[in-house]
Amino acid sequence: MNPPSHHAPPPAPAGHDAPPAPGHDSPPPGAENLLVRAGDVLRPALSLYLDLHAHPEPSGQEARTADRFGRRLAAVGCEITHGVGGHGVVGVLRNGDRPRVWLRAELDALPVRERTGLPYASRTDAMHACGHDLHLAAAAGAADLLARLSDRWRGTLLVVGQPAEETLGGAEAMLRDGLYERFGRPGAVLAQHAAPLPSGTVAHAAEQVPMAAAGAVLDVVLHGRGGHAATPHLAVDPVVAAAAVVTRLQGVVARETAPADQVTLTVGTLRAGTAANVIPDRAELGIGVRASSEASLDRALTAVRRIVLAESAAAGAPREPEVTVASRSAALRCDPHATDSVRRAHAGLLGPGRVLPWPGSMAAEDFPLFGDAGAGVHGQHGVPLVYWMLGVVGADEWRRATADGPDAPPPAPNHSPYFAPHIGSALRPAIAALASAALDRFAAG
Repeated sequence: MNPPSHHAPPPAPAGHDAPPAPGHDSPPPGAENLLVRAGDVLRPALSLYLDLHAHPEPSGQEARTADRFGRRLAAVGCEITHGVGGHGVVGVLRNGDRPRVWLRAELDALPVRERTGLPYASRTDAMHACGHDLHLAAAAGAADLLARLSDRWRGTLLVVGQPAEETLGGAEAMLRDGLYERFGRPGAVLAQHAAPLPSGTVAHAAEQVPMAAAGAVLDVVLHGRGGHAATPHLAVDPVVAAAAVVTRLQGVVARETAPADQVTLTVGTLRAGTAANVIPDRAELGIGVRASSEASLDRALTAVRRIVLAESAAAGAPREPEVTVASRSAALRCDPHATDSVRRAHAGLLGPGRVLPWPGSMAAEDFPLFGDAGAGVHGQHGVPLVYWMLGVVGADEWRRATADGPDAPPPAPNHSPYFAPHIGSALRPAIAALASAALDRFAAG
C-alpha cells in the first residue's frame, strides 16, 4: 500500500510531545494502561523489527520473513501454520470459546534500494519502504501482550502474516488455500498501516469514506518486429509504440475522467531491448490504476485497453498486444459499527486529540478481500473489517515539516527510498493500538 504524504501536513495533535492521557470515552477493560504494559513486550518486538528491516524480501519471496515471524508468534504461545497461500503464516492463540479476532500484517517488501543511511538499513535491492516490518513487529507484540493479559479476554486470536500485498495477490491466494475453512470464520479482521502522521496518533475514516481506493495492476506486452538499428524501415519498433502508449495514457485521467472522480494511472515499469543497436521485438509495461470506485476503475481499465490496442495498430505491429489484469482489489470500506467502537477504544488509549480523521487515499490494498469484497472467494458475507492509519513520524521531523508551512519539505512518504518510521516512538503505540482494538472486539462478543 502507499498512503499519501500531504505536502502541507495537518496541524499536530494536541499534546504531541506530552505523555498520552486517557480519554473520556469508555475503553475496553485495561486499555488505559496498555501503553505502559506494551513496554513489557517492546524488546522482542523491536528485535524482530530490526531483523526484518535489514533482511527484506519482495512479494512472493518472503520465506525468511515468514520463518522469523512464525518463530516469534510461536514464542508467545501461538500454534503456527506455514505455507498458507504461498509464504503465508497463521498463528492461533486460544483462550476460550468466544469470538475469533484476527490481526493481519504483511510480509513483503518493495524492490527499492534503501537510501536512509540507518545502521540497520537493507543492503539488498529490496526495502521495507511501506512499513510492513513495523506491522509485523506490532502484530507479534500485540499477540505477546494479549497472551500476558489473558485474564482480560476470552476467545481465539489469529495472527495472519500475509504475503504479496504489494502485488495485490496475497490475500486471494491465502483465501483460495482455504484460510477461512481451515481456521474458522472471523468475528472481525483488524489491520493498521504506517502513514506520514505523528507517532502516537491513529487515523480512522468517516463511515462513508473508503480508507483506500479500488486498484488494479495490468501487464502489457507490445509486439514488434526486431531488426538492426541501421535499418529501422525493415522493423517495427515496439519501443516507439510503448512511448506513444505512455504519453497517450496520461489523457485517461486528464481528459476522460470527470473532475469529481478520483483516478490515478502510473506506468511503473517499461522494459524493452538488450542493446543500443538492436530494435527489439517486444516491449513490456506494468501499469497501476487506482480509482475511488469500482465503476471509475472499470472505465479507466477500458480506456487503457483501447489505447494500447490503438497505438499497437497505428505502429503496424505484426500481432495484437497482450493486456492482462494481473491483480485487482476493491475499495477498502470498513464496518461502521466496529470501526466506531475501535475508534472509541483508541481515544481511550491515546487520548481523543490523537485519534485523527482520515480523508481516504488513492492507495490500494487487497485487505478488502478478507471481507465482503472476497465473498466470492471465501464464501463468507458480513465479516467486519477495521483498518486504521498509524502515525510513524517522530516529533523532531514533524516539527521540521510544519515549521515553514507549505514550503517545508514533507516527511519522506511510503515507497520512497528515504522512508524511515521513527521506530522509537512508533512501535509502542502500534502494539497498543492493535491490542486495544482486539480487546474491544473480544468484549463485543
